[in-house]
Amino acid sequence: MRILLKMFSISRTCMRSFTHIPAPNRLSLLDCYLGCSQRAAGRWTGISSRRCLSSVEGQTVPSMLRHLTSKIKATGPITVAEYMREVLTNPVSGYYVKNDMLGAEGDFITSPEISQMFGELIGIWCVSEWMAAGKPKAFQLVELGPGRGSLTSDILRVFSQLQSALKGAAVSVHLVEVSPKLSQVQAECLAGDHTQVCVSDEEGVYRTGTTQSGLPVSWYHRVEDVPRGFSIFLAHEFFDALPIHKFQKTEKGWREIMVDIDPEAPEKLRFVVFPAPTLASTTLIPADEKREHVEVCPDSGVIVQKLANRIAVEGGAALIADYGHDGTKTDTFRGFRGHKLHDVLLAPGTADLTADVDFSYLRRMAGDEVVCMGPITQRLFLKNMGIDTRLQVLLRNCRDASTHAQLIQSYNMLINPEKMGHRFQFFSLLSHSRMVEPREEGEGAEEEKERQSAAACGWIHSSGIAVRDAELMCGKMSSGLFRYTMESSNWTCAEK
Repeated sequence: MRILLKMFSISRTCMRSFTHIPAPNRLSLLDCYLGCSQRAAGRWTGISSRRCLSSVEGQTVPSMLRHLTSKIKATGPITVAEYMREVLTNPVSGYYVKNDMLGAEGDFITSPEISQMFGELIGIWCVSEWMAAGKPKAFQLVELGPGRGSLTSDILRVFSQLQSALKGAAVSVHLVEVSPKLSQVQAECLAGDHTQVCVSDEEGVYRTGTTQSGLPVSWYHRVEDVPRGFSIFLAHEFFDALPIHKFQKTEKGWREIMVDIDPEAPEKLRFVVFPAPTLASTTLIPADEKREHVEVCPDSGVIVQKLANRIAVEGGAALIADYGHDGTKTDTFRGFRGHKLHDVLLAPGTADLTADVDFSYLRRMAGDEVVCMGPITQRLFLKNMGIDTRLQVLLRNCRDASTHAQLIQSYNMLINPEKMGHRFQFFSLLSHSRMVEPREEGEGAEEEKERQSAAACGWIHSSGIAVRDAELMCGKMSSGLFRYTMESSNWTCAEK
């Protein structure tokens, strides 16, 4: 079933202690999958697609189309990964470089933009993982692809309210962002006028500043440029935009799907099946793959390996939230423009391109250095983190009927299985030390139990065995560790 979600932004007309300050990510509509059928036609096999056209497809970006057709004429058909990379991040006319793609006026809206509750609960997860690690002095909050900065903004507001719990920690914020336009938006959101562009980025930093709460914040183009040290990594709707390779099983084995010029319409592009094996088709597909069509994102595997290595060596955790699957889906490559599905090959550079995240691939690439948890649905994650209790607090403090209705509507959008509740998945990388069974008796037993239970979010191990009690964290939140009273919407921490 093709479902188009109506996106909306929640207005922030709430009383001061209950401000709506949501953030950025790609709240994409639901799936319109490009179907691929093979028809032998000479040397190349053309791919016909069920095209999902935008209502505003009359406009094009000639510069990007000219660039792509010139490239193809010179070197031959290009991979889907190369096509995505050029269309999205080309430094001259790439979609992320030129466009303001977020929010009601952009091409997609994301969970943090829908409700402050989303970012607040992620913030609680971050603090509880830091506590579970033994409260290291250095605490780096790292977000990959921060959008407008709304998620980080909500998290930092929670950090400010939990200063008593974070006392003594040297908290710093690190944002990995390739878009100059978005980095400016993030700077305005998080630091106002208190940022400056670095003249030289020899250390990988291209912008620095101070957040409104007084924390140092830095911007980088690559995750490897972020300083080493204990870090909580967040990637909300980041991996879905990384370039993918598409493959199709044929009688002669796996073949890669490429992008070529349509011979019947030189101003248009089309998909073709490469007639011979490519390096990607011979190295990226597991020998036991059962699907007929496969999408693989090598960039995501490289990034996950880097995160896993850092977590294993320096401690920390990573939380990945995206729409995706656990190695079951096939053709998910699609485009969005103006909140509508858009043909991925039409007017390149004017629409966002995305593909579902294959969490089974991320798990494989992470290897044994870390423990991989999930994926679990957004509904389950948010409920385990206490969204129902948080909603009741905000409703109790709500002063008008309009805001009351908006809160209910945003809550429903986030957790309803037919909307975002089951469409979006959460996946985590944790240190092996995080999973050590707490000591039952002896010196330090109570402290160890506290560390082990603090961030329980209801994760289910890939084997299907529950390694944490989903009720535990909810109980801790309502009874003590992180609590908020019905008289105040501010977060507090009960730990002394």
